Amino acid sequence: MTDDRISHYLCIGCPLGCRLEVEEDARDTIVEVRGWSCKKGERYGRQEHTDPRRMVTTTVGIEGAALARLPVKTSQPVPKGQVTEVCRLLRTLKVSAPVRMGDVVLADIAGSGADVVATRDLS
Repeated sequence: MTDDRISHYLCIGCPLGCRLEVEEDARDTIVEVRGWSCKKGERYGRQEHTDPRRMVTTTVGIEGAALARLPVKTSQPVPKGQVTEVCRLLRTLKVSAPVRMGDVVLADIAGSGADVVATRDLS
């Protein structure tokens, strides 16, 4: 009998969508990542198992533009446990036109280290 544990993940590192198995021992140390077809899969399995992160894409209010909402995204993935807080903060954010694609509309959201950037121009 073994004390090792196996967790299962679907890799999103590339279009292959490999089914990963991450095995850890009784000390919560990763022993092996199996099922990957490329190095991205191995990295993704380790990351997802130890510190899952997600990109956040949504819209925020904008004043003085032809449209009422500005599409935005985080500049990097944020810890999965902070996604709800990030979305709650963005729900109340209002920016003013003009905005250029790539402009930082909110720096270091929720202390995550990720900036929120515009994904289109709105004048």
